[in-house]
Amino acid sequence: MGGPPDDARPAPGADRTPRETVAVLAATAEVLARPGLGEHLLAPWERRRLTRIRTPRRRDDVVAARLLLRLCLARVTGLPPRSVALAQRCDACGRHGHGRPHVPGRPGWGVSLSHTDGLVAAAVGPGPVGVDVEPAARRPGPPRVLARLLPETELRAAATADDPGPALLRLWVRREALFKAGRDDLPLLEWTDGHRAAVVAVAGTFPVAVLSLSAVLPPAGLHSASSR
Repeated sequence: MGGPPDDARPAPGADRTPRETVAVLAATAEVLARPGLGEHLLAPWERRRLTRIRTPRRRDDVVAARLLLRLCLARVTGLPPRSVALAQRCDACGRHGHGRPHVPGRPGWGVSLSHTDGLVAAAVGPGPVGVDVEPAARRPGPPRVLARLLPETELRAAATADDPGPALLRLWVRREALFKAGRDDLPLLEWTDGHRAAVVAVAGTFPVAVLSLSAVLPPAGLHSASSR
């Protein structure tokens, strides 16, 4: 499942169904530095939610993650990022604007995003999809909290590793990806990005293609797509 980054771009076609899960990891600064990317590509309900975020760095992470998810969808659909629609609905309360993200009119597609401390990740694919990213130096804990959230057998195996810290972090990231996908029986792809010092996991029913940020940018650039 997965492999090295693949920069090959498929032919455009808004009606095609994805045959693989597309996943991208980037730094928040990388995304926001790209010409043509910005809050203007977000939906009004997303921009309203941004007004509640008081910490500038966290706001940047949220914006970058939502933009990255749109770029993944644009890659899959062949549509410009500004034409990609996203929605969220909470399974618990039934209200829109929060909860698991989805693509309106595409019930068979899974989408997921993750953001933390200057890192963002996004994934799009057929069926349930979940993605999570954490800084490689982060250590989940304390143990009593992990014991309530993680399977006992997996937690015990990670805790007895030669270096428990990274092992516990990888376990945490994998479980978060499964949680976001809504299923705990999905195949997982996990990797460490040394350049960005990040640990990433993607859960999905189909093989995962890990792409670079440049691979999901529209071929003609973003200026013309965002200024029409």
